[in-house]
Amino acid sequence: MKSINLLKPDAESLWDKLDHYYRIVKATVLVFQSPTTGLFPTKTCNENPRAKIHDSLYCAACVWVLALAYRRIDDDKGRTHELEHSAIKCMRGILFCYMRQADKVQQYKQDPKPSKCLHSVFNVHTGDEVFSHEEYGHLQINAVSLFLLYLVEMISSGLQIIYNTDEVSFIQNLVFCVERAYRVPDFGMWERGSKYNNGSTELHSSSVGLAKAALEAINGFNLFGNQGCSWSVIFVDLDAHNRNRQTLCSLLPRESRSHNTDAALLPCISYPAFAVDDEALYSQTIDKIVRKLKGKYGFKRFLRDGYRTALEDKNRQYYKPAEIKLFDGIECEFPLFFIFMMIDGLFRGHPEQVKEYQDLLDPLLQQSTEGYPVVPKYYHVPADFVELEKKNPGSQKRFPSNHGRDGKFFLLGQSLYIIAKLLVDGLVSIKDIDPVKRFIPPQDQRNISMRYSNQGPLENDLVVHVALIAESQRLQVFLNTYGIQTQTPQQVEPIQIWPQQELVKAYFHLGINGKLGLSGRPDRPIGCLGTSKIYRILGKTVVCYPIIFDLSDFYMSQDVMMLIDDIKNALQFIKQYWKMHGRPLFLVLIREDNIRGSRFNPILDMLASFKKGVVGGVKVRVDRLQTLISGAVVEQLDFLRIGDTEEPPEFKSFEELELPKHSKVKRQTSTPNATELEQQPDINHTDWKNKPIHEILQKLNDCSCVATQIILLSILLKREGPNFITKEGTVSDHIERIYRKAGSKKFWSVVRFAASLLCKLVDSLAPSITNVLVQGKQVTLGAFGQEEEIISNPLSPGAIKDIIYNKCNLQDEREAVLQQELVIHIGWIISNSPELFNGMLKIRVGWIVHAMKYELKIRAGEMPPVDLYQLSPSEQCLSPVLGFASEVVFSRFGLVAEILMSSENRQIPPLTGPAPIYSLPSDLVCPAQENGAGKKVSGLGKEWDFAVSFPCHAHQAHLSHTITPTKSCPQNQ
Repeated sequence: MKSINLLKPDAESLWDKLDHYYRIVKATVLVFQSPTTGLFPTKTCNENPRAKIHDSLYCAACVWVLALAYRRIDDDKGRTHELEHSAIKCMRGILFCYMRQADKVQQYKQDPKPSKCLHSVFNVHTGDEVFSHEEYGHLQINAVSLFLLYLVEMISSGLQIIYNTDEVSFIQNLVFCVERAYRVPDFGMWERGSKYNNGSTELHSSSVGLAKAALEAINGFNLFGNQGCSWSVIFVDLDAHNRNRQTLCSLLPRESRSHNTDAALLPCISYPAFAVDDEALYSQTIDKIVRKLKGKYGFKRFLRDGYRTALEDKNRQYYKPAEIKLFDGIECEFPLFFIFMMIDGLFRGHPEQVKEYQDLLDPLLQQSTEGYPVVPKYYHVPADFVELEKKNPGSQKRFPSNHGRDGKFFLLGQSLYIIAKLLVDGLVSIKDIDPVKRFIPPQDQRNISMRYSNQGPLENDLVVHVALIAESQRLQVFLNTYGIQTQTPQQVEPIQIWPQQELVKAYFHLGINGKLGLSGRPDRPIGCLGTSKIYRILGKTVVCYPIIFDLSDFYMSQDVMMLIDDIKNALQFIKQYWKMHGRPLFLVLIREDNIRGSRFNPILDMLASFKKGVVGGVKVRVDRLQTLISGAVVEQLDFLRIGDTEEPPEFKSFEELELPKHSKVKRQTSTPNATELEQQPDINHTDWKNKPIHEILQKLNDCSCVATQIILLSILLKREGPNFITKEGTVSDHIERIYRKAGSKKFWSVVRFAASLLCKLVDSLAPSITNVLVQGKQVTLGAFGQEEEIISNPLSPGAIKDIIYNKCNLQDEREAVLQQELVIHIGWIISNSPELFNGMLKIRVGWIVHAMKYELKIRAGEMPPVDLYQLSPSEQCLSPVLGFASEVVFSRFGLVAEILMSSENRQIPPLTGPAPIYSLPSDLVCPAQENGAGKKVSGLGKEWDFAVSFPCHAHQAHLSHTITPTKSCPQNQ
C-alpha cells in the first residue's frame, strides 16, 4: 500500500476542489449509506451489517460539512440538496430507531439502568435491535448527547430535521435522560465500561462532558428552526446542567475511576463538544493525553487497552482479572486521533499543531482501489513481534488494519479525515461547521446567539436581587420595628408565590406524549438557579422560593443556623453560575418559627446584612418584588396549552397565615425547660412493642409527650401499616403531624425518629455521594458492626433510599436519617476542601456515627453523655485541636468535621511519626503488633486491620485507609 497525498495545484478552481472531495465522499462514505434507514454500517464488508449510532453521526457530519462547502457555489448541480438530505436521512434514521424504543426512554427516566437504556447498535437496514443488554454495553450517554449536539448544529445551519410535535416531545425526553449524566455510570465511548473490561460501568468524563455540551447547545433551542414557535422549544434544567459541569471539572483530567486518561476525551474537550470552559483544565487534560497516549502511528485509546492486540482472546466478551497486564506496551495505535488533533489546532488557531499532525498522518494513510485516501482504523503489533516490543517499547514496526482492501473502510476515521481536509484547504470555515459557536471561549460568548433562553457569562460583578417575604402581617409588623422591610404574599398580588414542588407539577406537562407513552418531566426538584427566574404559566406571573425554605423537604432546613448557612451558600452558588441575561431573583421566605427562641439574633443579623447589600461576600439588592421583576429573567411555560375541553391543572400558591391583627409574635418560648422534658419519653419501646392494640391507642390518646407518641406510632406502623386509623387520622398522617410539631419545637431526636419512619430522603443526597466519588473516594453506608454497602459508582436517589432504609436503621431507626445528614456534610466539605481528604480511600459513614457517639461519651466524662440524636444538625462541638483547619468547614459542621480531621488526641504508635486517625474511636487506638502493611488493633471484642500510608514527611504521617474487619478483607485493605 502506498501512502497518499492530496495536495492540489494552486490554480485549481473551487468547483474542482469540491468535486474532488465529493467523489471521495461518494466512493468511501455515501456508497455505504442504507437506502432505507439512512444509517451507516460499522463494518462495510459484512453481509449482515450493524450500525453504531456514534459512527453514523460522524458520517452524517462529514456529508453535512461537504454540503456547507457547496453552498459557496451558485450552480452546484444539485449536490448541496443531495448532501444535505443525505445527512438529514441519517439523522432521521437515528431518530426513527430511537423512537421505536420510546418505552425504554420512559423506563430510563424513572430508573437509569443499563438494562433500561436506548440501544446504541441497530440493524443498518431495518433499525431493529441487534444485541440484548446482556450481550452488549448499550448504555452510552456520549452517543445520545452527540446526537442532540449535531441535531442542534445542523438545524442551526438551516436543515429541517424535526417535523412534528411528537418528535419535539421525544427530543425533550432525550434531554431529560441526558440531564442526569452526572450520576449515571455508563460504558463510555469504547463500550467497555471499566478499563478492566469486566462488564461494570463507570462515570466517564467524556460522557459527562458531551452531555454538558449537548445541554448547553439545546437549551432554549427551537427544533423547527426559523419556522418554529413556542411549543417547539426545548427546555433544560439549569441546575442539572450545572451539576454536570461540576462533575466534569472534578473528574478531569481523568477519564474515569479506572482510566487515568483516555483518547475519548479529545472529542469532549475539543471538536465537536468543546465542553471545558477552563483553559487551564483543558491544557492539563490534553497535555496528559498527548504525553501518555501519543505514538508514532496514532494515539492509544488508553493504557493497557487490549482491543485488537495479538494477545486478546476474541472469543470472550470480558477479560479475566488482571488480564490487561498482558497488553501493557502493545496497545494498538489509532491514526483517528491525529485527525482530532488537526481539527483542534484549526479551531484554536495553532497552525504548527495542524502541520505537525498532518505530517504524522500522511504516511499512515492507505489507498483504495480507486485511488482515494483511506484512514486505517488502527496499527497493531503482530504476534511474532509482541515480546520484542515489550522488551524494547517502540522498536517494532506496526502494521495497519486491512481497511482499504476488499471494500473495508473505517467510516468514522474516513469522515473525520474529510472534515479535517475541508478545513485545512479552506473550503469550509470553523464557523461553518459550528454554527452555534461552541468553540468560542466562554468570556466571548455573550450576545452571540439569540436563542430563546440564551446563556452567556456576565462581564460585570453580579448583583442578586432579593425579595423578603414574611408569612404573616404580624411578622411583617414585628420585623418592621427592627427596620427590616418585608412583603406578605397578599401584598405582592397579582404575582403568585409558589413552592418549587408546584413548579415541578407544571413541568410534568413538558414533553408528555400519550402516543409514545411518555409521561413528561420526571419528578425532580427545581434547584436554586431554576427558582431564580420568573415564570409565566397559564396567564399568571409566578415566582418560586428555593427548596431550602420548603417545610415538606428534609428537616435540616428547620434548623435556623443551617438555614442561614444554606441561604449564604445558595447566593454564592447563584453568583458563580448564573449565566442568563437578566438578574437572578432570590426569594427569602421568613416564617414566624424562624425567630422564636435563641435563633432570633442570627436571623436578625442575616436580615441586616441583606439591608447593607452584602451577604457572605455576595452583592445583593433588596427591594419590593414588583420593582425587581422588571430586571429578572422571564420563562414562558407555553407547553401548558389547555384546550377548551381540558381541565386546567390546579396549582397551590403559598398562602399568607391568617392571624389576629393585634396579636404579637413571641420571640422566646415561655417554658425554656419544656424542651428537655418533652423530649424524654415516659415509656420504653421494648415494654410496649407486644402490648394489645387497644392499650397502645389508649396511651396514644392520653399522652401529650411527642417523644412517647412517636414510639407508640412506630409500633403501630410496623404492626398495622401506614393506613391504620387512629384518633387523628392514619398512622402516617399522625407521624407527619408530629414531624412538623417536633420540627417547630426543635425536638431533634423526635424529628429524626419521625423522618426515619416516613422514609424521608434529603434532596441532594445523590449529588453529594457523586461529589465524594468523583474525588476518587468510596462511600460505605450501614450501621457500625453490621454489613455495609460499598458505593463505588453514582446511584439514583431510589437506589440510595433502599440502601439507607435497609442497612442503616438496624440498630436505631434514627440513624437512617443521621447518615443522610453526614453524607450531605461530607459532600460539601470534599467539594470545597478536597485536600482535607488526601490519603483517604473509603469514607465509612456508619463508623463516623460511632466515632461521634464515642466522642460525646469522652467529653461527658463521668456525667451522662449527650444523646447524639438530640443535637441539632448545626450543633458545634469544637475544640482547640481544630485551629489548623478551614474556618468555614467547621463553622458549618462542627463535630462531623472534627471527627474527620482531628489529629492531636487520636494517635497510634507510628512507624515514623504521629498519624492522625480519621473516623477512629479512641478506644480502638492502642499499641499492638505490626501486621504486614498495617497495624492490628484490638477493640470491641474484634480485631481490625488497617493499612497506614506514611509519606516521607519529617514529623507526620497520614492514615490513608479506613479500618476494616480482618475476616472480611484480609489483604485488599
